[in-house]
Amino acid sequence: MADNYQLPIDGNWNTEDMIAVSKLIDAILQVYENGCPKEVLLANYQDFLDVMPAKAEQKRFDRDFEAQTGRSIYQTMKLARESEKKVIRLA
Repeated sequence: MADNYQLPIDGNWNTEDMIAVSKLIDAILQVYENGCPKEVLLANYQDFLDVMPAKAEQKRFDRDFEAQTGRSIYQTMKLARESEKKVIRLA
């Protein structure tokens, strides 16, 4: 990650879970910086959902992330799903 954010890490996560969540965060931040390939973003999001299957937990994580960064996982993924572009980019 480019900046140091305090991610709400679950104490039950193993190393692979932490890596999956970190990869999604990196991909989300790339969307706002230089763009991220859509298939990479979607794959990282699927891995994130495997780690955090509960909607309430996803929403809480997204709120915490958005409060720190101003970036929304939900809004970014909504754009990615709706876009036909191969690279997802936001300003």
